[in-house]
Amino acid sequence: QVQLVESGGGLVQAGGSLRLSCTASGRIFSDTHMGWFRQAPGKEREFVSAIRSSGFSAYYFYADSMKGRFTISTDNAKTTVYLQMNSLKPEDTAVYYCAAQSVARRPDDPGNFDYWGRGTQVTVSS
Repeated sequence: QVQLVESGGGLVQAGGSLRLSCTASGRIFSDTHMGWFRQAPGKEREFVSAIRSSGFSAYYFYADSMKGRFTISTDNAKTTVYLQMNSLKPEDTAVYYCAAQSVARRPDDPGNFDYWGRGTQVTVSS
C-alpha cells in the first residue's frame, strides 16, 4: 500500500503562486509515475502533470494548459513530489490530487493510477 498526503493548497490572487507537496509513504514503486490531477466542481478529474524517475533520469509530463506555468519535481529520496504553480488563474481553482502508480502506464489518464491522496483545495481569486 502507498499512502499519499498533499499539502500546500490555499487561497491566492490571480497571478500568484503556490507550491503543492505530496509525501508518499509505504511501498514506493520505482520507475512508475507520480502525478497531479485536479477536479473543479461539476467537472471531471483532469490531468495536470506527472513525473517518472528512472535511475538517474527523470521524465516530465504536463497538460498543455499548464506548460510554462507549472513545474513538477521530486526530492532526492523520491518520496515527495512538488508542484510549483505560477501565474495562477481563476480557472485553476480546483481540488488538486496526488496520485501514484504500481505499474508504469500512460500518465495522463486517472484510471491508470492506483493510489490517491485526499486532495488539497486551491482557490484563485480574480
